[in-house]
Parts: sequence; C-alpha cells; structure tokens
Amino acid sequence: MANPFDLVITDSKNLSSENLEIVHKIRAARPHARLIILADQFTPGDVLHAMREGAFSYFSGPFEHTALVEMVREAMDSPCWDDGIEVLSGTPAWVSLAARCDIETAHRLVQFLRGARDPRFPEAAREPVIAAFREILLNAMEYGGHFDPAHYVEISFIRGSHAISLRIKDPGQGFSLDELRHAAISSPAGDLVSHVAVREEQGMRPGGFGLLFRRSPFNSPLIVGEEMGG
Repeated sequence: MANPFDLVITDSKNLSSENLEIVHKIRAARPHARLIILADQFTPGDVLHAMREGAFSYFSGPFEHTALVEMVREAMDSPCWDDGIEVLSGTPAWVSLAARCDIETAHRLVQFLRGARDPRFPEAAREPVIAAFREILLNAMEYGGHFDPAHYVEISFIRGSHAISLRIKDPGQGFSLDELRHAAISSPAGDLVSHVAVREEQGMRPGGFGLLFRRSPFNSPLIVGEEMGG
C-alpha cells in the first residue's frame, strides 16, 4: 500500500471471496479509499458483504459500461467521501439499511440493487423494480430528508416467494395526498404523465412515480413503496 490510490477497481476475473478480501484489506489500511467491485458473475450474498466492507459500489456481469463510467466519476468527485450506507441487519430474504440523505448515496444504493442479479428473480422484472426503488428512495431523501447529509432514511427490503416489499422511513413530517399535484398518483387514469408539467413549473427534477405500484409481466405484485414521516 505504498501508493496512495484514491480509487481501486477489482479484477472481474477474481473469485467473489478474493474481491471482498481485497476490499477488507485496503479499507483497513486506508478507510477512505473508494473501491468498486466488478464480478463477472453474481454470487448470492455478494452485495451485502460489499456494503458491509464499505465498498463504494458493486457491478456484476454483464456490465453496463455507461453506468460504470458514471460511478467512477461520482467516486472521484467526492473529495470528502465517507460510506453513508450502514447495514443494520441482513439475510437472503430481508435487508435493513440506514442511508445518508444525499444524491450520491442514492445512486450507490440503486447500483447495489442493480448488481444483485439473483437468478431466482425474473430478469424481465428487474428494471421496473429498480426504477420503483429509485423513485421511492429519491422522494424520501428529497422531501423527508431535504437532501441533508446529516439526516438518514431507513430502508427495509423483504423478498418473498411471489413478491418484494420495500419500506422506506424518512425523517420528514409526512404529507397529504391532496398536496401531490406533482406526483403521477394525482394524474388522471388515462394520462399518467400530466404531472410532468407541474414539476417543470415548480423547477423539480424529473420523476413523481414513486407512489405507484409496479407489477410484473405476470400481474404479480413485485414492490410496494411506503414513505413515512419520522
């Protein structure tokens, strides 16, 4: 460890255990080093272990090169980086996390979920679930935590045999559905994008779909989002 590297990317050809051992050793010597794990093949438990060891991000093959380049850029643009993600508890069926309320941490969490290519989970359903998770998470961090890194959201992710349940608790005061003209849930049934104009008028980021349920091609519930004020 003579050279003070700011960013280390593991070899995707390594075994999962080898990559995690590398992360453990480097983080022990340089706690603020950023490490991105590449794995040609996902192994159950990898993502939880990577978060526990303080990896900045995790990618499993096939790699999305644009996403990897963007994650490298985010890692290098964070001069005072600290982990921001704490695994409170985790099993193959249930994960509980605390995450700092900032956009970079949200992006990292989305990539950790994207890297978990569980073969038991239909590939066609992955992106709708990831999109729903991203929108619910950003809503909680933005409206509940005001993107204040001093605040955290609590995330519970439960996987059943036929459904995935997501619960995010934010530090905010809650909300009334009557106030959500900027959300898709307030749009007419035949025009679910009419809220976009409201968001543009208010100078808000693209989005507003976090409160909609996402369903699989088999019409089975895949994810339910619940945002709660502190």
